[in-house]
Amino acid sequence: MIPLTTPLTEESIRALRVGDAVAVRGVVYTGRDAVHKYLHEGGALPPGVSLQGGILYHCGPVMMKQDDGSYLCTAAGPTTSIREEPYQGDILKKFGVRAVIGKGGMGERTLAACREQGAVYLHAVGGAAQVLAECIKKVRDVYFLKEFGSPEAIWELEVEAFPAVVTMDSHGQSLHKEVWDASSAELTKRL
Repeated sequence: MIPLTTPLTEESIRALRVGDAVAVRGVVYTGRDAVHKYLHEGGALPPGVSLQGGILYHCGPVMMKQDDGSYLCTAAGPTTSIREEPYQGDILKKFGVRAVIGKGGMGERTLAACREQGAVYLHAVGGAAQVLAECIKKVRDVYFLKEFGSPEAIWELEVEAFPAVVTMDSHGQSLHKEVWDASSAELTKRL
């Protein structure tokens, strides 16, 4: 596995290719529909939060508030990414995001932004939410909890050895598109 430590550099991301397995270490921010829409429409990140060289995780983690006020993450599986397609390319450009973690892949607009900005899409295993939560060593903070609710808030997570596979790279390659094209061709042969 290729180690990726945040903040990510453009050089480290451009060295990645579709099919590469990576192990993420450092700070990852969650973001789902509400956050993407908010940022796309001109909303600002909270003070002290920077996505420059960062990773945005399409995830609505399950959190347990501890007696001391901190949070413990008990499940952190990826959510379906294609819902963010109308926003993702612009967010990559505007905020300097270098990687997106999710499941199911994204479309042409995001792929074009990955190529232009030097970013990648990392596919995390669906159905392994508890296993992935074990890679979260600390919940550093939460933002927009009151505004968006727990699943849609921005959770600042410190991760170690978080596994993912590059399925869209900064060279215009998309494993999701390849599978779609091959499936469509096979379907056409059978019709």
